[in-house]
Amino acid sequence: MRIKDIVIIGMLGAILFVVQVAFRMIPNVELISFLIIIYTLIMNKKTLYIIAVFIILELLLYGFGLWWLNYLYIWFGLYGITRIFKKERSPLLWAIISGGFGFSFGALCAIPYFFIGLSDGTIRTGFHTAFAYWITGIPFDIPHGIGNFLITLVLFKPMYSLLYHLIITYNPSPEG
Repeated sequence: MRIKDIVIIGMLGAILFVVQVAFRMIPNVELISFLIIIYTLIMNKKTLYIIAVFIILELLLYGFGLWWLNYLYIWFGLYGITRIFKKERSPLLWAIISGGFGFSFGALCAIPYFFIGLSDGTIRTGFHTAFAYWITGIPFDIPHGIGNFLITLVLFKPMYSLLYHLIITYNPSPEG
């Protein structure tokens, strides 16, 4: 990896972090999902490093918590979904994927609660704990999904074109 790549990875990771902090006062309106999709389509495997930078910066600001464990699989999961559909450039498709990701965010975050609920040794209790966590978060998941859908639908083409031009045109490096 070249020094230019390292700088770009650091800058894009920092952008994720700054955008997250800037929007934290608006419940579940975020650009992270959208940007990870765009970054993955343009940066390919280097997006894994960008996500890692973002997660580490979040850890440094907010400290350890169960949310941090969620981030270790949620954002990399979105990367994986994006890689599956990487040849697609339809803003509507990406808006649907981003919106679906927003709607499912609470369910994905409930996974650790399944294991926490297993403390009495029964799967039933783990399921109830995770299910209760997910259900209580649905009022936040709805605006999250709608926001992700609209943000991606409106910004996909201009942001993809801009970043593609800035990153690929000025930094033509082979993907490793």
